[in-house]
Amino acid sequence: MAMFRQRALNEAATHQTKRYYVEEGPVSKYFGENVLDLDKLRGYVSQQAYDAVKASVKYGEKLDRSVANEIASGMKAWAIEKGATHYTHLFQPLTDSTAEKHEAFISIKDGKAFEKFNGSALVQQEPDASSFPNGGLRNTFEARGYSAWDPSSPVFILDGTLCIPSVFVSYTGEALDTKVPNLKSMQALNDAAVSVARLFDDSVKSVSVNLGLEQEYFLVDEALYNARPDLTLCGRTVIGHTAAKDQQLEDHYFGAIPSRVSAFMKDFETEAYKLGIWLQTRHNEVAPNQFECAPVFCEATKAIDQNMMLMILMQKVSEKHHLKVVFHEKPFDGVNGSGKHCNWSIVTDTNVNLLSPGKTPDKNLQFLSFYASVVRAVYKHHYLLMTSIATLGNSYRLGGHEAPPAVMSIFSGSTLYNVFQAIENMKDVKSVNDLESIKIVNSIPEIFPDNTDRNRTSPFAFTGNRFEFRAVGSSMNVASAVYVLNSAVAESLNEFRMEVDKLESAGEERSNAVMAVVRRFVKESRNIMFEGNGYSKEWEIESERRGLRAVKNVPEAYEVYHEPQTVRLFANLGVLAPNEVEARFEILNETYVKKLQIEARVIGDICLNHVIPAAVRYQNILIENVRGVKDIFGEEYKEMCSSEFATLKKISNYINRISLDVEALVEARKKANRVENIAERAKLYSHEVKDMMDKVRDSADNLEMIVDDEMWPLPKYRELLFF
Repeated sequence: MAMFRQRALNEAATHQTKRYYVEEGPVSKYFGENVLDLDKLRGYVSQQAYDAVKASVKYGEKLDRSVANEIASGMKAWAIEKGATHYTHLFQPLTDSTAEKHEAFISIKDGKAFEKFNGSALVQQEPDASSFPNGGLRNTFEARGYSAWDPSSPVFILDGTLCIPSVFVSYTGEALDTKVPNLKSMQALNDAAVSVARLFDDSVKSVSVNLGLEQEYFLVDEALYNARPDLTLCGRTVIGHTAAKDQQLEDHYFGAIPSRVSAFMKDFETEAYKLGIWLQTRHNEVAPNQFECAPVFCEATKAIDQNMMLMILMQKVSEKHHLKVVFHEKPFDGVNGSGKHCNWSIVTDTNVNLLSPGKTPDKNLQFLSFYASVVRAVYKHHYLLMTSIATLGNSYRLGGHEAPPAVMSIFSGSTLYNVFQAIENMKDVKSVNDLESIKIVNSIPEIFPDNTDRNRTSPFAFTGNRFEFRAVGSSMNVASAVYVLNSAVAESLNEFRMEVDKLESAGEERSNAVMAVVRRFVKESRNIMFEGNGYSKEWEIESERRGLRAVKNVPEAYEVYHEPQTVRLFANLGVLAPNEVEARFEILNETYVKKLQIEARVIGDICLNHVIPAAVRYQNILIENVRGVKDIFGEEYKEMCSSEFATLKKISNYINRISLDVEALVEARKKANRVENIAERAKLYSHEVKDMMDKVRDSADNLEMIVDDEMWPLPKYRELLFF
């Protein structure tokens, strides 16, 4: 088995730096060439069809099926010109990934071949709804489900296939994906935000959500990755002793990008640019072999679709470089894991960022109205928001000294925090330059976007003109967290407008009415605002005193989906019906159990079939060495071999402990599997099964430090984390 590791190391050493996707000329020359945007579509359809698609994309109007055939024909013509032979509805089932079923354009009639793609095929496909996670919404014998084109996100070509971004619903109309509730939440937020924005500007017709999704990831050499059963099956290492050097010198962060990694980055960026993904940033992250890429923000649906495309693209391109991209939130114990920082803002059709401070009192009154509404939304639903990012993978990061802490808080920065303190206490507040005192009820001081430091320990930090939801896991489809955030903010904005209307009806002047509601929202939400170190023990104690609920156990946190406040939130806004909320509760628990079950099986297999045999072989070598010393030196061997005796005893103890603990781990799984209720089963897995896995890992990691390095069967952290 040790030879398997050595072969992997030898193979890894042969992998060279090389570019595979090179385009001549500047990026602007080929940017978006594989995307059929509105401008390109104009050349393939009539003005009527073009206007119909534009109205659907820009204003959310329903697309008339009467023009679907013409649009499909135009798409087919463009796709065939680009070399496409198939099409697929690309949708996002409740697996945090994408799904696709490819259909050929080719058709046969009277023995002659021709390409065919009609409107009905564009608008709708029928994948098997019972084979995807559905939380009881579909029975096995009820297989019918539909994927339907989402015109708000442009079609594109990937690997010779026309990809059509789509939603996925059951035969009876329930949402079986993350996109449907996200689209509904954005509509709810649009309606609520427009209502509040019109307090300040009657011309506002729509409000959209913008997202910028920073993607962190690890890179591992393909040969070493394939030599680790845990990485291939679980996405993380279930055993592995920390390396002597990892991130403690802080020399990897923003360091020079290794040439092999740089070649990979340039290649996937080239292909991403062709798909219209505006990647702006690349750099080394904190942990060794950890990196990040970040696009420029865009409309939320497009941003999420592009992020899912990007993850697929990175995995495809990495194969050429004999690399594996690891999106798991915590693939290596003891070093920082990976997140997908979600930069969230709301913008009007008049191009006003509603979370951007202004230079006039009226603009800042608008800004404070929206800011206070977001703060109140996050406070009211803080536990639901944290639970929306709570997965098994992300649970290995929660509460550690890396983003995210296990409890929600909002960082505003000193200037805004002081403004809110003054608003709450009805006091004067000094302007930013401290030259004059301004009465805040009558006039708002100028607030600059970058007048404060940043706080990377906050799960939800204001960064000048947007909020950065830092807690989202790197492997997640961010839509599952965004529709919760959108819904919470929509509810808060609806209540804001209702309260202002009440005060105005009672004779209050509008600006005073608005400020009164801002003050009330700030006062109600003060406990969520925290300017200090979110990683500190003091904050853990203080947050509990404030009544903020921390995600200490993932399946237990999922119970928030049963709370009346959660069910009402989604139902009142039309985002999710109660049975759809219940389905997600079931799926979250089921996914948690299945993933942890796989990890438990893998750690048992690795320890019984890799670790223990290696330890026994090394133990036998030590025994033979002791016998040899005894044969030569007689009774003196006892003193001379005291260190070998101690090592033999340690090895025997660890082998015995692993054997007993793996057996106990199997029994813990069996006990949990006998529990019919999936939520209760998940809780047993999260406690008893997970605890036994930790015991098994401890013994295996100790053996790794004892067994002869040449005999250890699995690539070690020092080899996985450093090229």
